[in-house]
Amino acid sequence: MSKIQIMSENLANKIAAGEVVEKIASVVKELVENSIDAQAKNIVVSLEDSGFKSIEVLDDGIGMDQEDALLAFSRHATSKLLKEDDLFFIDTLGFRGEALPSIASVSHVTLNTCQKDIGSCIEIKGGKLVKNEPASARCGTIIKVEDLFYNTPARLKYLKTEASELANCVSLIERLALSHDSISFILKNNDRILVKTSGSGNLHKCIHEIYGLQVSSKMLEVRASNDDFDLYGYVCKPEILKSNRNHFITIVNDRVVKNYDINRAINDAYYTYKPDTKFPIVVLKINTDPTLLDVNIHPTKQDIKLSKINELYELIYHTIKDALYQSLLIPDAVKKPEYNEIKEEYVDHFVQETSKEEEKYHESNQVTMDLSYTEEKKEPLVINEEMKNLVLYPIGVAHGTYIIAQNEEGMYLIDQHAAQERVNYERYLKALREKEVSTTTLLFPITIELSASEFLVLKNHLDVLQNMGFGVEEFGVNTFVVKQHPTWLKTGYEEESIHKIVDLIIKHEGEFDVVKFNEHIAITLACKMSIKANMHISNEAIAELLNELCNCDNPYNCPHGRPTIIKFSIYDLERMFKRVMN
Repeated sequence: MSKIQIMSENLANKIAAGEVVEKIASVVKELVENSIDAQAKNIVVSLEDSGFKSIEVLDDGIGMDQEDALLAFSRHATSKLLKEDDLFFIDTLGFRGEALPSIASVSHVTLNTCQKDIGSCIEIKGGKLVKNEPASARCGTIIKVEDLFYNTPARLKYLKTEASELANCVSLIERLALSHDSISFILKNNDRILVKTSGSGNLHKCIHEIYGLQVSSKMLEVRASNDDFDLYGYVCKPEILKSNRNHFITIVNDRVVKNYDINRAINDAYYTYKPDTKFPIVVLKINTDPTLLDVNIHPTKQDIKLSKINELYELIYHTIKDALYQSLLIPDAVKKPEYNEIKEEYVDHFVQETSKEEEKYHESNQVTMDLSYTEEKKEPLVINEEMKNLVLYPIGVAHGTYIIAQNEEGMYLIDQHAAQERVNYERYLKALREKEVSTTTLLFPITIELSASEFLVLKNHLDVLQNMGFGVEEFGVNTFVVKQHPTWLKTGYEEESIHKIVDLIIKHEGEFDVVKFNEHIAITLACKMSIKANMHISNEAIAELLNELCNCDNPYNCPHGRPTIIKFSIYDLERMFKRVMN
């Protein structure tokens, strides 16, 4: 007797359900994507008990006739792929024809749909047809999924808590709303609205509706293109950071995707603008020829493969990097009030109104300021080319750590350690990039003793030290001697600096990259060689430090991503002290 048999259609659907339907959010995703493909302009998702009891999706799409409605529950039945070549030109979210039969095999599904004034009602339970009859006509489709996994208790057991499953659904709808900002989305749980977007077609407004004013007002628009990719979206200023990458929302050809190289490009663009453990909010829309994209590599269709990924990496990296560099990145110490609801007006209306209040305040309250610096008056300090309108007058130090400056717009606090760290970082990085290196000979050579394994690693990378301007020779067993060093090493800290550079070479032996290695050296030396908190510095040193910060390529953050300068506007100060009440 043959051991190999063809499994039943119902069993095949249950197996497919294990791939397509992993959790409640998976069901919501498949149903909502079908509504999007059906050209819906309004989609309402209603959950009961976070979807454990029921999931209902209502749309105003093109609907189906009775024949198609029944056929849609057959495995691999789809209107989106007709021939093999269509795989290279996929422009819909769904295309395999697995979702509906897989969901229906592990739940109780009721479908009401209409096309050309003819309504149909299909009811399927556990993969078996229960009802197929005409129904009242309404534009679009309503599909309801009840008792998910009722006949697969092992799978039901692995669903998470109601709160966790609901959070996944909210995150999903937010991403779908951002990827299709011209569609209105509503997500409800037990009749309570959790997500609501207007479908205005304005991505910035959609970001506001999801994240609120504090985030949307701190977003920077980015737009760029090359021969293969068009890029558009918003990235946040470094003062708005999250603890994970969940807010890297990347959308390729209107599909929300997860791609390691795209995420790496975003994160690399924020290098030195943020701490390594914090991540920005980014919404990027990427459009490309479908032939450069393969979405058919994972059941969820979120993992994708892209051709010409290096060109896309460069486009994303430089576009975001330029946007951050060209923006005034001094964070306000006082956050603007949050607006919980937005009506017909665009989000910029609220931002503009707040700005108008400040302008009116400044017009009616001209403040005469004593812009003195201790005993003598100093020339104003101009911060960077992009900050040429910002003139600072240093006036002192608070707690031995924060330099205080002021101008006609308000008061500024500058972290002396972070500021000098930025200055030193850019100085070291510039020196490391120079082709011609100025060196000096040590009067007393420095010896470096290592373990046998460390000695071999350093020996393999002696050319790195020599290219940097170090004169290094072997000197006995597992020992090197340094006889000269580049002049950019800080005087009095030569030996400490050399040891730190050697440690970095040994540490990065397995993944050695000269560019990244130089950045690590610059960051490490900048931190160790900068003045610390609670360290007294003279008035002259303060003035010199601020002048050096002025000339930095990025004066806003230390190389670890912490801010160097924070602003209190006069308007904010007056509000804090209740001198103004609006």
